[in-house]
Amino acid sequence: MSSACFSGLRGMATEAGPSRTDRDDRRRWLALYVLCAGVLMDVLDATIVNVALPSIKSDLGFSESDLAWVLNAYLIAFGGLLLLAGRIGDLIGQRRVFLAGLAVFTVASTLCAVAQSEAVLIGARFVQGIGGALSSAVILGMIVTMFPEPREQAKATAPRCSRPCCSTTTTESDLDRAPTSRARCS
Repeated sequence: MSSACFSGLRGMATEAGPSRTDRDDRRRWLALYVLCAGVLMDVLDATIVNVALPSIKSDLGFSESDLAWVLNAYLIAFGGLLLLAGRIGDLIGQRRVFLAGLAVFTVASTLCAVAQSEAVLIGARFVQGIGGALSSAVILGMIVTMFPEPREQAKATAPRCSRPCCSTTTTESDLDRAPTSRARCS
């Protein structure tokens, strides 16, 4: 058969298994889930800390003014390093920066969990902000790099595509139904 006959089969599964483009496509979507999980960690952390503030105050003996530092330490580090983290991602690689950010964030979260004093908790929250900035700064750039086509970018970054981060029942066909233009979140 001529090569023209096979050109239409690109991306289709063969008898031996999925084609290379199918595997690459699955890897890209799996990577998107990992990126969404990183965002979810940051968002959940902020929510959990806000809910836990009364317990933190009573368990560690924080005063009202010192309690604000539990939130502010994270925000100062996160906001202050976000642009620098993005530039570092440009220089040494977005994947490296993302993984380093996740590692720093995870270690700092563990320190927060075992903190027995105000100073340790506030310091760990500052380090957690550094990890959050490192991981968050490169996520959108990674998505744009992994999904170069505008239609794919719309699927990967659409507001309704945040659901795959929270649901294990979402399929790729669900993502195909995602809005491709700016849509109002409902």
